[in-house]
Amino acid sequence: MTALSALLFRDLRLAVRVGGGAWMGVLFFLIVVTLVPFSIGPELSLLRRIGPAILWLGALLASLLTLDRLFAADQEDGSLDLILMARPPLELAIATKALAHWLTSGLPLVVAAPALGIFLNIDSRAMAAVALTLLAGTPALTFLGLIGAALAVTLRRGGLLVPVLILPLTIPVLIFGVAASNAALAGPVPFGTAFTILCALSLASLVIGPVAAAAAFRHAE
Repeated sequence: MTALSALLFRDLRLAVRVGGGAWMGVLFFLIVVTLVPFSIGPELSLLRRIGPAILWLGALLASLLTLDRLFAADQEDGSLDLILMARPPLELAIATKALAHWLTSGLPLVVAAPALGIFLNIDSRAMAAVALTLLAGTPALTFLGLIGAALAVTLRRGGLLVPVLILPLTIPVLIFGVAASNAALAGPVPFGTAFTILCALSLASLVIGPVAAAAAFRHAE
């Protein structure tokens, strides 16, 4: 547990020292959300209706933007080999790295979402529910991203493959995240049903992502 805690704090310090990851994701999120009102016009009712889908799509694309850095820095400085040979189970070490990545790249998107909801005419009560779905769903995007990041880290320019590999896996998370968000705007599906499925998908990704990524690393050895 001490080794996992040290790995978590190391990745957090490295993210803060290097910078750019969280800000790049939030900036991309901002660009996506602000461009939509300009493209569809100033119809407030339409913006409010499609607002949750735009927020979720922006969060998904912003998450994909930073996934290639999950293991790239460790591969460059050689610490990835130490992680693979360390005493803690590889799956737990990979999950710890994913947690650090989500705290520095995924959580800022959740924090920024309520402010960006203003551009989409989403009221504060509905926006709280949308932010809750993002809080529950964005970890799934990161942990599923482990699979593509692990497969691509040993390939030259493999970062270009990560979005292609991961995007199909994230579609169920996107569907139920948008469904739960729309339910907060008096949609046809009860909020609890869609949100429960979204949470189940997130919990499943917490297991599937690290196990699949660890299997990819072991197979590559």
